[in-house]
Amino acid sequence: MQSMGELLRRWAGAELSRDAGRLAERVLADPLVDELRRRYPGLDDETLRGNVNRLYQYIRDARNCRECPGLEACPNDLPGHYTRIACTPQGGGWQLFDLKTPCAKWEACERQRRIRSRITSFYANLEQFGEFDPVEMIERDRKRRPAVHQVLAYIDRTVKDGLQKKGLYLMGGFGTGKTHLAVYLLRELSKNGFSGVIVYMPEFVEDAKALMLEPQKLKETLDLMKETDILVFDDIGAENLTPWVRDHVLGAILNARMNRKPTFYTSNHDLDALERHFSFTHKEGEELHKGRRLMDRIRPYVDVIRVSGRNQRVAGASAGADREPPSGAGI
Repeated sequence: MQSMGELLRRWAGAELSRDAGRLAERVLADPLVDELRRRYPGLDDETLRGNVNRLYQYIRDARNCRECPGLEACPNDLPGHYTRIACTPQGGGWQLFDLKTPCAKWEACERQRRIRSRITSFYANLEQFGEFDPVEMIERDRKRRPAVHQVLAYIDRTVKDGLQKKGLYLMGGFGTGKTHLAVYLLRELSKNGFSGVIVYMPEFVEDAKALMLEPQKLKETLDLMKETDILVFDDIGAENLTPWVRDHVLGAILNARMNRKPTFYTSNHDLDALERHFSFTHKEGEELHKGRRLMDRIRPYVDVIRVSGRNQRVAGASAGADREPPSGAGI
């Protein structure tokens, strides 16, 4: 006589077998399987039944993708990927393979990750600068049209011909979009494989003074800025310089980059005013020759672009395409 446990196990096994059979029938009747049959007319029921697990995963992933809840909540076994079925002829029949394929959302996220990995930011919050639309930036203030076109032309030249010897000096009043243009240039060139560093000068200079006590960290920071493909000094001229920062930090970086790699600047000063800024420190007073020496490493190696227009922050557009930070808050 069979025990109750044996009877229950047999009953459970039979139920599971019936459930599996019903599931297999649903899978084989699915429109996606019909599509496979049309694509591979030689596929027979025996082959398909032998690959029910693969087909079920294929159908389930496709359903999840149709009702996509977003990459972070992706319910597929491998988030951001779906199952694709490939069939190859073998021995007069067909062999099915399931391939995990990245979806468009995952690929877009991965592209952004690669771009971010190529950009190093010192005190610059790049996240507050959303996607850049050159047309929108012009439409917000048509006085900026020449500057936008010049930056776009520079990007095109670099993508086509490689790194240029000269960078750009974006100058203009407060809130005209200088930093936004510089960030856009940096992002676009990083998409084409160039590395980049952006430095918010007022905060960097304050911290650089403390790096005198950490020579190894200082060396690593300077080496990064010397060797990166694209270097952006944001809001230069707004920093409180010391002779040491001017001569041994900025001077060393610019001396290493001359005639090798382009350096970019955003500033409220024109080049003459920037030279006067570099020529005076509170510690040493006026040192015209030192200001001139630093400018000799800037002036010949930039094309000046005037970014005209109204102050977008004052105009209430700081949340839009021209968003730049207040002084001292990072870019």
